[in-house]
Amino acid sequence: MPTTLLEQSSLFLQQFVNGMTLGSIYALIAVGYTMVYGVIQLINFAHGEIYMLGAFLSFSLVSGFFGVGLPFVLAVTIAVLVCALAGVLLDLVAYRPLRRSPRLAALITAIGMSIFLQNLALLIWGGQIRSFPRAVIPVFLFAPALQFGEVVVSWLQVVILLTAVILMVVLQLIVHYTRLGRAMRAIAQDQTAAALMGVNVDRVVSYTFALGSGLGGVAGILVGLYYNAVYPTMGYLAGIKAFAAAVLGGIGSIPGAILGGGILGLAEVFGAGYISSSYGDGIAYAIMILVILVKPAGLFGRPSSNKLYRG
Repeated sequence: MPTTLLEQSSLFLQQFVNGMTLGSIYALIAVGYTMVYGVIQLINFAHGEIYMLGAFLSFSLVSGFFGVGLPFVLAVTIAVLVCALAGVLLDLVAYRPLRRSPRLAALITAIGMSIFLQNLALLIWGGQIRSFPRAVIPVFLFAPALQFGEVVVSWLQVVILLTAVILMVVLQLIVHYTRLGRAMRAIAQDQTAAALMGVNVDRVVSYTFALGSGLGGVAGILVGLYYNAVYPTMGYLAGIKAFAAAVLGGIGSIPGAILGGGILGLAEVFGAGYISSSYGDGIAYAIMILVILVKPAGLFGRPSSNKLYRG
C-alpha cells in the first residue's frame, strides 16, 4: 500500500483514470438499454451479447479467423455495422411479433435471445479466451500518451474516452436535432399518436436498435482491446452492469445513462483499489442501491414519467 502523500495521490489519479475509462465503456452499453426502453419500454437483455458480438467480430476479422485478415480500421468498421444490423434483426425476429403482447413475454424472449446468442458464440468460436494479435493492432495504442510521475495514461485509454465523448455528443445531436430523433421522442411520448401523425413506428424502432447496437459493438471492441480478452460470456456481466448504470442514471434518459456509467465505473475501480478487488462489483452495486433508495427513479428520472431523452 502507498505510504507517502505523493504515492497516495498517484494511486488516486491512476484509479480515477481507470474508472473513467471503464465508466465510458459502461455508458456506451447503457445508452443502448436506455434508448430501447425509452422508445418501446423494453429491457433488451440480449444487448450484452451484441457487445460480445462486436468484440468477436473485430477479433475474427483482424486475425483471419474466417480465412481472411482485414486491416484494423476496416475490420472495426465492419464489426460495428454488423452489430447494428444484428440489433435490427433481433428486433425483427424476436421483439416485433410481441409488440402488442404483455411486457413479460418480451422480457422472457430477451433473456432467451441472450442465452441463444451466448451459445451461438460458443458454437462458432469455442469457450476459450481469445486475444487480439498485437501485430495487426496499431502499436501506438499501447504506448503512454501522458505520464505524471507514477500516473500513466495510455493512448488506448485516451481513445476510449474520446470515442465515448464523441459518440455521446453525436447521439445527442441526432436525438434533438434530426427528423429521426424527433420521431423517436414522439413515439416515446405516445406511440399511437405518433403513428396517426404519419410516423413509421416499426422503422423508427429499427433505427433505435441499430444505433444502440452499434454503440454496444463499439464498446465490445474497446473492451476486447483494453483487456486483450474476448470470450462468449463477456457480455453477460458487462450487460448487467450497464443495465445497472442505466437504472442508476434513470432508465430512459441518455444523460442519465452516461452519468450512471461513469459513477459505476469509478465506484468499481476505487472499491477494487482501496478495499479489495473481490469487492469491486459489490461496492458498485451497493452505491446504485443507495442512490435508488434515495431517488427511486434514478438521478435523471422522474417518478411521474419514464419517457425517453429527459434532461
